[in-house]
Amino acid sequence: MLFENQRAFAQSLDQQDPLHAFRHEFLFPQQNGIPFIYLCGNSLGLQPKTARSYVDQQLNNWENMAVEGWFEGDTPWMYYHKELKRLMGTIVGASAAEVCPMNTLTVNLHLLMVSFYRPTAGRFKIIMEAGAFPSDQYAIESQVRFHGYDPKDAIIEVAPRAGENTLSTADILAAIADNGEQIALVLFGGINYFTGQWFDMPAITQAGHAAGAVVGFDLAHAAGNVPVKLHDWDIDFACWCSYKYQNAGPGGISGIFVHEKHFSDTSLHRFAGWWGYNEQQRFKMEKGFIPEAGADGWQVSCTQVIPMALYHASLKIFEKAGFIEPLRKKSEQLTAYLCYIIGEVNKQLGFEQYKIITPATAEDRGAQVSIVAKHNAKEIFNALMAHHVLGDWREPNVIRLSPVPLYNSFEDVFLAGERLMTISKTIITHRN
Repeated sequence: MLFENQRAFAQSLDQQDPLHAFRHEFLFPQQNGIPFIYLCGNSLGLQPKTARSYVDQQLNNWENMAVEGWFEGDTPWMYYHKELKRLMGTIVGASAAEVCPMNTLTVNLHLLMVSFYRPTAGRFKIIMEAGAFPSDQYAIESQVRFHGYDPKDAIIEVAPRAGENTLSTADILAAIADNGEQIALVLFGGINYFTGQWFDMPAITQAGHAAGAVVGFDLAHAAGNVPVKLHDWDIDFACWCSYKYQNAGPGGISGIFVHEKHFSDTSLHRFAGWWGYNEQQRFKMEKGFIPEAGADGWQVSCTQVIPMALYHASLKIFEKAGFIEPLRKKSEQLTAYLCYIIGEVNKQLGFEQYKIITPATAEDRGAQVSIVAKHNAKEIFNALMAHHVLGDWREPNVIRLSPVPLYNSFEDVFLAGERLMTISKTIITHRN
């Protein structure tokens, strides 16, 4: 598509957008009565307008039924997680049995590594991306130490080549092949939080399995953002948060995936709890853990009703929108337009003030464009905030902008670029 740096052009794209009306199902933050252009869904998604009614329903159940709410009412809490499983599965390409809402992301990563990181004297290493989100780094380091290994020996980080910002798939596959006999686990993010690079998950999985390793993914920035097919790609396990692209509120409940091929493997270790016990026998209170079938058998504590209600509200909007495929189509156009607008800002400035470090090809990125601001970076970010453009700052000089297809418009992108241009001219041109 040939883009134009004109507001009328952006508005025409919005008029043709079959998803445009969904932005009216979300609440945008405001300051002094002026709404923000919100481009920070990669950090925290907006609140669905229906979220309050979903929570109120559960509060009313608590008020009117108290403890009987576990078994009575329209959504008995004992089974409420099952209301979400079909919707979750559709978003990540899995069956309802293979997913479960529970806990928070890093807790689930630890619980899944108990089952799927099983090092031996000869096969104990983990391959991961260099520059992964710190929670992943800390979790993997601590798991390695828990098993008696030094992270320097047990963790292999694949880094971008000199002078590059993103990882080469060839380098990832080569690292797996070169260390194959020693690898116990390949554990990557689906999308890198800093650059927005979407990794070739099927290729990584195939290479990991060919090397004899287990393969898992942290989908914090991928679930609800890009189309993933966890079951068909034969991924062993995955987990994700729900508060970014899935709009389930700050600290929202996490989700897990365990491939059905592992359901009957009784040799898998797990940290067990009452809620993961076989549902039909749970209230017998007997010794000897018997897991519930499927991913539900990895549950530990009882279900988190209020966080699930928030997640449920957003999942129903995804269902109404047609889930991921139509969203992805719009997302590719939004990010392409944003890249174009940033290029136009540089063109008007007469030099490359903003360097895009997110992959240029749509199939290699999610709903995010990360830019390096070469001069006055933090001052420019603060000025954007003052002009009601809310993105995300990352040290030392990166601004992440995330146009989310459920609620962002092409006009949002144009206006953000227009304000960036005005700010840049004021701060940079007048001072240098």
